[in-house]
Amino acid sequence: MKNNKYVKYLRWLLLAFFLIMVTREAYLHQVQGGGVTPSVHALCPYGALETFYSLVFGGTFLKKIFSGTMILLGITLVLAVIFRRGFCGLICPFGALQEIFGIIGKKIFHKRFIMPIAIDKPLRYLKYIVLVVTIYFAWKTAGLWMDPYDPWAAYGHMSAGHASLTTEYLIGTITLVIILIGSMLFDRFFCKYLCPMGAVYGIVSRISPSRIVRDKDTCINCNLCSESCSMNIHVAKAIEVTSTECISCQVCTLSCPKSGALAYKTGKKTLKTLTVIILVVGLFVAGVIVSKTVGVFEVIPEQITQDSQINVDDIKGYMTIKDVSIGIKIELKEVYKRLGIPETVPQDTKLKDVSNFVEDFEVEVAKEKLK
Repeated sequence: MKNNKYVKYLRWLLLAFFLIMVTREAYLHQVQGGGVTPSVHALCPYGALETFYSLVFGGTFLKKIFSGTMILLGITLVLAVIFRRGFCGLICPFGALQEIFGIIGKKIFHKRFIMPIAIDKPLRYLKYIVLVVTIYFAWKTAGLWMDPYDPWAAYGHMSAGHASLTTEYLIGTITLVIILIGSMLFDRFFCKYLCPMGAVYGIVSRISPSRIVRDKDTCINCNLCSESCSMNIHVAKAIEVTSTECISCQVCTLSCPKSGALAYKTGKKTLKTLTVIILVVGLFVAGVIVSKTVGVFEVIPEQITQDSQINVDDIKGYMTIKDVSIGIKIELKEVYKRLGIPETVPQDTKLKDVSNFVEDFEVEVAKEKLK
């Protein structure tokens, strides 16, 4: 049991690492711009599903989505085939954020709330509806339709300040607050009821050879496994846990006080809990490193050079006035003139920062003036 405690700490450290890493990238994206660091959309596998139609039938990615996003989707789908929803339970930054708020909730309320079955059961299907709706509109509109309503996107823009969170991401911010409050009351609130990627991994996990196996002869029926499950699966009543809700977090096996009562099996092979954690995280990291090494993992746009040619609609706030001039092939003086920017404003000023010099300057309005 002492070793289990250390493995629990390791799991938490890994979840915290991925959350901190993505949070850092989101912050740098707001400070340095999208041409330097990736957005949270580029680092989320769901963006790859949203862009799939556009990529297959148009040969192009949706805005903010790149080859690296597709690779992340591929890696996590492979993990889902082998280890069910192991990405959710051992890597996902948003899952880590929910668990943090779950701990805060337990400290405040001194209890663990469980949704009544009559409400819980139908709510579990809501994430599949979210999946279908968001993919349909992403493909129909050829854009990240979900962006303004996306709680993860809102989280990624927190460092942008209240101006962004209360305008462009108002609904996403409200949804984020609801999810975090919900996570204080009910473990993994978003994962259970709203996460479209959870729905995808759940569907894929149906063909996975992995599952939790309970030895009923060894089990002492203490019910600690069921009580520790953040997805509220009744592990103590099952012979094999093959539910699509299982996130392979290993918490039930780590909570079991009886050696041999619970085991994680892949096919006929029994894997130790630590081995599962190392394999899931190791395969994920290895996939990213290998794809980066061979030069196919891209999550930021190419830098604008004299040979670049961009459309006005592709102009971003992180681009400088000079970048715009080079990209759309218009003389620098003409860009200043069309946008009504005094030539005293440095040409290396990012478009999103021009409002510091020109009152009421907006990037979207600027794009229309350049057409």
